[in-house]
Amino acid sequence: MRCSKIVRETAETQITAELVLDGQGRSKIDTGVGFLNHMLTLFAKHGFCDLVMQAKGDLDVDCHHTVEDCGIVLGRMLSEAVGDKAGMHRYGECFIPMDEALAQVVLDFSGRPYLVLQGEIPSGKLGSYDTEMTEEFFRAVASEAKMTLHIRILYGKNTHHIIEAVFKAFARAVAQAVAIDSRVKGVMSSKGVL
Repeated sequence: MRCSKIVRETAETQITAELVLDGQGRSKIDTGVGFLNHMLTLFAKHGFCDLVMQAKGDLDVDCHHTVEDCGIVLGRMLSEAVGDKAGMHRYGECFIPMDEALAQVVLDFSGRPYLVLQGEIPSGKLGSYDTEMTEEFFRAVASEAKMTLHIRILYGKNTHHIIEAVFKAFARAVAQAVAIDSRVKGVMSSKGVL
């Protein structure tokens, strides 16, 4: 079973999380940030993985540390769960519409962390979630998962819809990339290692 369990404690956040890559879309999320809970629940459901994440952060300051650190933890769990990446597709891509919004995510479990985010996420708040934290969350995920991650927001007006389309597209792209294929011998690389 491809899974990971992480406990991460800093002066700003305490996070306990568990990820099962080949799951059923189940989740139990409590980060203290309602919109982030919603997005991580969507990630599990649309990524066909099981995710548990409990976080306590310095929300009296703002949501920055909590959101970013949850991204760090998710990225580390993805890295651990894929292990040596043997037999998996490696690449994933998905377009997702959410009403008037359209987002595309393309990723590569390359071992080379990189984030490109094109398009605009309107600045503001969704509950206690600062929308500008979306880029910070995915930067943390890409860095810790050691993935190349390209996110394109093609269009949209409603901020909730835009970010939800991104999270769903990310989930589906991850599911595609980590899928095991009997045709893949070792890792999907001519170098023989990722």
